Amino acid sequence: MTRKATCCCGLCSIEVEGEPMINAICHCGNCKKRTGSAFGWSLYFPDAQVGKRTGDLKAYSIDGAKRQERWFCAACGTTLFWKVARIPNQTGIAGGCFGETPLAAPVATVFNDGRCRWLRLPEEWRTSL
Repeated sequence: MTRKATCCCGLCSIEVEGEPMINAICHCGNCKKRTGSAFGWSLYFPDAQVGKRTGDLKAYSIDGAKRQERWFCAACGTTLFWKVARIPNQTGIAGGCFGETPLAAPVATVFNDGRCRWLRLPEEWRTSL
């Protein structure tokens, strides 16, 4: 199955084949700031499954111990996908950007020390990857 993730304005997209290797909710400060929300929904696909990228994508780099590079739409600012040094050979994609192609529910929750106290998640979710 080919899935397409798009930004808010629809000018940028990324396509992937198959199922993600990781489908998780992350509560780290980095993901919370990236999304402007209480958590980030991240799907990681092996680079071999990542296909066509379209639109005017700009990159933002974070150096140091949490080294990563994020690509976002130059028009609307939506962070669409990223590469993280600690997860080599995989591309992370924002789960909410897959608007028209259904995804399975996340199966894990990570960096739970940063979870908002009011947020309740299914007990069966793994708490580490």
